[in-house]
Amino acid sequence: MSAPCCHHNAIPSELTEMTRRFWISVPFTVILFVVAMGSHFNNHFLSVWWELLLATPVVLWGGWPFFVRGWESLKTRDFNMFTLIALGVGVAYFYSVGATFLKFGMGVYFEAAAMIVNLVLLGQVLELKARGKTDQAITLLLGLAPKTARRLQHDGTEVDVALEDLHPGDRLRVRPGEKIPVDGRISEGTSFIDESMISGESMPVEKKPGDNVIGATINGQGSFVMVAEKVGGDTLLAHIARMVDEASQSRAPIQRLADLVAGYFVPAIVLISICTFIAWMIWGPEPKFSFAILNSIAVLIIACPCALGLATPMSIMVASGRGALAGVLFKNAEVIETLQSIDYLIVDKTGTLTMGKPQVMGLHAAPGVDGRQVLRIAAALERASEHPIAHAIVEAARERQVGLATATDIAINVGKGIQGSVDGKPSALGNAAQLEAIGITVNPLLGRAQALQTEGQTVVFLAYDTKVLGLIGIADPLKPSAKDAIRFFHREGLRVVMLTGDHRTTAEAIARQVGIDAVHAEVLPEAKANHVRELQSKGYRVAMAGDGINDAPALTQADVGIAMGTGTDVAIESAGVTLVKGDLMGIVRALKLSRATMRNIRQNLFFAFFYNMLGVPVAAGVLYPFFGILLSPVIAAAAMSLSSVSVIGNALRLRSVKI
Repeated sequence: MSAPCCHHNAIPSELTEMTRRFWISVPFTVILFVVAMGSHFNNHFLSVWWELLLATPVVLWGGWPFFVRGWESLKTRDFNMFTLIALGVGVAYFYSVGATFLKFGMGVYFEAAAMIVNLVLLGQVLELKARGKTDQAITLLLGLAPKTARRLQHDGTEVDVALEDLHPGDRLRVRPGEKIPVDGRISEGTSFIDESMISGESMPVEKKPGDNVIGATINGQGSFVMVAEKVGGDTLLAHIARMVDEASQSRAPIQRLADLVAGYFVPAIVLISICTFIAWMIWGPEPKFSFAILNSIAVLIIACPCALGLATPMSIMVASGRGALAGVLFKNAEVIETLQSIDYLIVDKTGTLTMGKPQVMGLHAAPGVDGRQVLRIAAALERASEHPIAHAIVEAARERQVGLATATDIAINVGKGIQGSVDGKPSALGNAAQLEAIGITVNPLLGRAQALQTEGQTVVFLAYDTKVLGLIGIADPLKPSAKDAIRFFHREGLRVVMLTGDHRTTAEAIARQVGIDAVHAEVLPEAKANHVRELQSKGYRVAMAGDGINDAPALTQADVGIAMGTGTDVAIESAGVTLVKGDLMGIVRALKLSRATMRNIRQNLFFAFFYNMLGVPVAAGVLYPFFGILLSPVIAAAAMSLSSVSVIGNALRLRSVKI
């Protein structure tokens, strides 16, 4: 199957480039700091030249992308973090170069310039590593389809052919347990097909001649012949892959808080620097020009916070580690920033609210009949079946330590149930139609059956020796944490919506149990993404939680996609948040951690700017007329170091935040 969309190669190449620049710059910067520290005790003349040699490759090569972005921001007047970084690094470096060649006593800022470059490079590497997962999700999606199909030739022989060699109209044989190769229609045979990856329906769906089948879904016990209708890029699987790709490209980038602050901060600092130059040229002592240059540049240097390169990445790194310990994995900083402000949470049913595994939920015996006897006979009939309902019944008998009877002459009636002989007597297990077909009425149990069906359970009746012995209700049970999680979301002002491919009766029953605000059942993958887009078009921020392939487009379209770690790899790759334990309370923990992290980042940005802003008036020379004090390189370095220490210490507090 050919790829349905163009993949993005820009992010991997950018990550490779930034990583190379970072690791090559690090050793130069480390040696530079050693030399700069030693210059206080050794030959200052020689050390300055060494600093120039060591800082030049870091600034001009390692920091080149930031100069490009800074220049672009100046041209477009879209001031951001890179405007500030480019100005600060550029001024610190080129001023230091001038000071090196012209006057050694004026002080140099090579180590400050190199440090800023390295910190920002580190932040870029951390961010880029977490981005660009869409291609992996698409690769996984397309990899779900089988590599070959069994085509029926005109002479009746069967030949294995590659999927890319299939054409609409080809007749294909699908055997028990195989994946269906492409979208098409059954022409011969019947079976039950597991379509949970597409529809979210936890129970296998009966398929007979004339019914549609979907590529990559899994055939049950039956064998059938199908006619291929959609192949290659036209299949539903390829369509979902395209939707994942398109949704990821259309997602608007989130404006970072640092850029927002820098948008006002940069022009203000430049203006202050210019005013400082003018003031010293007018009122400063001789040599006026030297003092004017020195102080105006000092303003730019002290105002360029090296901690800005740490403010967000440090909090994100610590928060990511804290989240991992709690079973919450964030893909990137954007996700953490967006999650704290969502308005709607959309959840899938199967595997998200429910366990994703059918279980016996109700057992009702006819008057005078022992419930264990009902389970004993039913499990005997179902022991040889691979149907999920059969697994649930046999597992229930095993858990309750019910000894199984001996069943013979087993016959499966597709879509109705199973018949056989248990302990030498005729027995049947299935729906009402199956039992009535063999002359056994289920009227005495119909009321109870309807009550269970209202609760979203699938009901099967058991007949033994021409009498109905009882009924069994099977359902996909709620996860224990679902109710508490939904209550938390409501307290936080979120509206919770269920989107599921499952039957409406089942979906509404689950929604009533947990207090869901709205339910949309029997929803196809494309419709799920459309629901997300509809809410977004009204200005709402939407988080989507799911675990199946059917959820991948909506997970990618949502402002925040949340995947259950117990779900498919595709859902996990499409999402921004993965809950390792598949526990809905993980969303609660993710939301709490997101809010704590954003508070921490805002505090970090305050620290990153605060100490430097205190130094700006001093750098401008306001203390000189009164005390003769001008800002020295030592004070500038101390202010930047203090802001960095404050940021790191504050970010580390996230390790102990309660979520």
